[in-house]
Amino acid sequence: MKSYNAVLAVAALLLTAGCSSAPLSQGQAPAVAGGGQKIQVGVIPIVDVAPIYLGKAQGFFEEQGLSLDLVPAQGGAAIVPAVTSGTMDFGFSNISSMLLAKSKGLDVKVVASGASSTGENGKDFGGILVAKDSQISSAADLAGKTVAVNTLNNINDTTVRASVRKSGGDPSAIKFVELAFPDMQAALERHQVDAIQVVEPFLTTGAGAGAKLLASNYVDTAAGLTVGAYFTTAATAASNPDLVKKFTAAMEKSLKYAHDNPDAVRKILPTYTKIDAATADKLTLPGFSTEINRASVEELVALSKGDGLLTGDVKLDELLP
Repeated sequence: MKSYNAVLAVAALLLTAGCSSAPLSQGQAPAVAGGGQKIQVGVIPIVDVAPIYLGKAQGFFEEQGLSLDLVPAQGGAAIVPAVTSGTMDFGFSNISSMLLAKSKGLDVKVVASGASSTGENGKDFGGILVAKDSQISSAADLAGKTVAVNTLNNINDTTVRASVRKSGGDPSAIKFVELAFPDMQAALERHQVDAIQVVEPFLTTGAGAGAKLLASNYVDTAAGLTVGAYFTTAATAASNPDLVKKFTAAMEKSLKYAHDNPDAVRKILPTYTKIDAATADKLTLPGFSTEINRASVEELVALSKGDGLLTGDVKLDELLP
């Protein structure tokens, strides 16, 4: 993850730029057409957030008297400061980003689950790929090799280390480099890196280009790993509990709908991502559980501390619902 000086700089830019309406956490937002109160939610244009787009389309948030303004961002490094500064009401981020934010003293409070590992080895929405001509045959062989992840010191290098450790290798010997997901397959084919950690749709497109699945790193990390979640601030939860209750109820209904209707998930993906319909039909969807898997979060904390990512204590009772 980028340093928190950079994160705070992003927050300052977001505050300077402003948004179309004040978030509810800073006061009562005006009613909009349809009678709902407008709230701003920071999201990443990835498969993981399909449930909130489905919930908006199905009217689950309107049922709670809420009107969603979904604000796309590059990742949790931008969303976390936007929420903690009050620019947005809620946001989506991976669990490791929130653990790190909490350990740095930032006010984050998880209010709903987001995306989880399927728990099926070889059939998860994230994995480690190697080139089709690679001599690497197990995760243990990654010791001493170069592995690309989308963000350093975050959930993906933590979980890659877990795969290597589980396979009997030395995770401390891996050299991680940061690459954007769309750039990884080309780097792998040019042998600029030995392996790449990707999520859908890059897992499916990479396999289609001949890359081999080496390990399902989320599955190797913990059973039913909660990978991402929706959050606000503890201050908002305390000052506006009714808002948080409504958002959580709508989000849980959205997650259940996504779980029960995978075809609807695939259909909505091309409307907010660059995933085409043909790829959407083939990719592996995340698990959309309504529950945060606390045991898996505890495992992430332990691994992050062991790897030196977390140096302070994180009180999960303050972070999790």
